[in-house]
Amino acid sequence: MTAAESLESNCERAARAASSARPRLALLTPAERTDALRRIAASIRARSDAIVAASEASERESAAELSLAMLDRLRLTPQRVESMAVGVEQIAAQPDPIGRVVEGRTLPNGIRLEKRRVPIGVVLVIYEARPNVTSDAAALCLKSGNAVVLKGGKEAARINREVVAAIHEALAPLGLADAVRFVDTPDRRAVELLVKMRGVIDLAIPRGGPGLINAVCAAATIPVVKHDAGNCHVYIDEHLDALEDAAEKIVVNAKAQRPGVCNAAETLLVHQAVAPRVLPRIGAALAKAGVELRACPRAKPILASSNPRPATKDATEEDWKTEYLDLILAVRVVDSLEDACDHIRRFGSQHTEAIITSSLSAADRFTSLVDSASVMVNCSTRFADGGEYGLGAEIGISTDKLHARGPMGAEDLTTFQWVLHGSGQVRG
Repeated sequence: MTAAESLESNCERAARAASSARPRLALLTPAERTDALRRIAASIRARSDAIVAASEASERESAAELSLAMLDRLRLTPQRVESMAVGVEQIAAQPDPIGRVVEGRTLPNGIRLEKRRVPIGVVLVIYEARPNVTSDAAALCLKSGNAVVLKGGKEAARINREVVAAIHEALAPLGLADAVRFVDTPDRRAVELLVKMRGVIDLAIPRGGPGLINAVCAAATIPVVKHDAGNCHVYIDEHLDALEDAAEKIVVNAKAQRPGVCNAAETLLVHQAVAPRVLPRIGAALAKAGVELRACPRAKPILASSNPRPATKDATEEDWKTEYLDLILAVRVVDSLEDACDHIRRFGSQHTEAIITSSLSAADRFTSLVDSASVMVNCSTRFADGGEYGLGAEIGISTDKLHARGPMGAEDLTTFQWVLHGSGQVRG
């Protein structure tokens, strides 16, 4: 058997095994789904030491290849493993979406018509150096009655094996181990094979950089809900009043609290009327946080008065487009709120934007003009997160408009089914 045939066989087995689990999943009660998730959380806790050890080994292996921000994505501490387990429990505690009647009515002919939530089927989740996605995706899919095929990045393969082992340990006694399948290969051709399995896999959700997203969209013959780049913006409006301290805290948090994640800010836009007043103090705070700035010609001389002065370079057109995922922030002075929104429309990725303003009308104009999945008023972009939204976790943050948008929880992994109950009616 050739290497290509072996890879194809591996992908085919995983997808078909997940598909074969669908009938068993379809018959589970809400209580049984909840029990399965609680078992997974307990199993993750029981294997915490092994998961952390795998993380440490992966970090050592990747230290020379990945940025500090990407290494942070890869890193699982005991606290982060506990957060993974808690996330699974939070998903378990949520209302069950399956079978929920969205609308119902009795037709004039006496037939009872209901529109119910049902699982999508088999979900393929493709992701890079984010091992927590393994447990989040498995839990969300099981909660929504879906089987899942997981294809993680090579950097996190060792960790993903441990997390999947914990999940299988919990599900095997219930006869559900095939509901979570892991394609364990570093070969990127596996993605091309999996996204063409129409009739076996029902939906692909890629989570990663532009290269991964573009490759999936180009190759897929199955539906894709994608998370494009997280090129997020913070705009400081001319109406600040007592919000100057808050503006500094929000900008630093949005950029530096965890720079390697998709909801971190990548560009700061500042109204010209307040730039001379607020940019020096924000620049100094960013310098203390170790952030390098890429500034426009209007922002650069203002930032030069910061104490301490941040490391600053001239911004290029490419900087406005870039999702740095690092301690780098582009800075631009704009003439108006409308100019800020024009910049966001031109360069943004429709992920998350924030405005800092004391004006309700300015906030309303911004939220109306900015066409992004999440819009923050006077708070950090870092809140664009399934956990923060009460979803327990997220399977991704969709920057599409169909089928889902923004952080996707269990309910977003369902579709609809029309069910009609009659008493012998026929159509004339």
